[in-house]
Amino acid sequence: MTTLSLTGLTKTFPGTEGAAVRDLSFVVESGSLTALLGPSGAGKTTTMKLIAGLLAPDAGEITLDGAPITHLPPERREVAMVFQAPLLFPHLTVAQNVGFGLKMRGQTAADSASAVAEMLDRVRLTGLGDRRPSQLSGGQQQRAALARALILRPRVLLLDEPLSNLDPALRDEMRSLIRSLQRETGTTTLVITHDQAEAVALADCIGLLLDGRLAQYDIPEAFYRRPATEAVARFFGGVNFIPGTARGGQFHSALGPMALPAGSAQGDHLLTIRPESLRLGPGENARDATVTALTFLGTQTRVDLSVGGIALQALAPPDAARTVGPGDRITVALPPEALWLLPAS
Repeated sequence: MTTLSLTGLTKTFPGTEGAAVRDLSFVVESGSLTALLGPSGAGKTTTMKLIAGLLAPDAGEITLDGAPITHLPPERREVAMVFQAPLLFPHLTVAQNVGFGLKMRGQTAADSASAVAEMLDRVRLTGLGDRRPSQLSGGQQQRAALARALILRPRVLLLDEPLSNLDPALRDEMRSLIRSLQRETGTTTLVITHDQAEAVALADCIGLLLDGRLAQYDIPEAFYRRPATEAVARFFGGVNFIPGTARGGQFHSALGPMALPAGSAQGDHLLTIRPESLRLGPGENARDATVTALTFLGTQTRVDLSVGGIALQALAPPDAARTVGPGDRITVALPPEALWLLPAS
């Protein structure tokens, strides 16, 4: 297993304003699966191509277990990359595609046959080795591309939006396969995605890129419970933000004083609370509120509220919101343990 480290990585493309990636530093721990998350244009694919050696950085260094690889060509990095499109060779069979890298290493078809068969079994393509890529579904093609990368036993596996071209059912199946294969092989893996739910379901750790910079690098839960900035909170669905000042264990704002979690920082901050953490009814930090709108979302109902002139949003089970309607006066509680202080804007 291998630890991948990026230090001060920067890349600017000619004719563009600003750097695509700037001063990027993080560590993918040995044997872990990390998601590199962000919107389009955030620098995710650029970062992956820098790691793979398909692009050269303007500054910074990439190391595997402390050994620099920034100067090495792609074929000497022991890094495998699976692109968003499977890029299988159409004139070769599935088995020939999977064994292609072994052939390039000088192994004969006979020598690699058992390894290819084993890898096809692992990615659930048993019995499909003699087919052409055109005879496979999109999900099967993606699995074949994954098998072609894993059979080389790379020190680091890079997956570029591996689920984006699949329908929802296939996406769930492929996500489970990637996670199980990663745990089984222990391959240090970096997955690019723009989907928060996908990153949370897959990864041990998430690196959020915004405008080419690392906005936060943490375990998935932290992005919901302890976002580093308002931008991070918003990217993960945060909608409730209240400016004010923290002092003496309370947050003072237009909503009046509210109890904070023990150990909260003092001074001017932006208070946030997840919409699913707001409670309809009495409780700690209870406030009078007016319902301004209701939106049924299937498993939840979004309740838009006006509290002390501030717009807040709650997500509640449909049964809990069934008895309220627009214009109703209700009580809403903001539990102290669900409050989090962000840097003031």
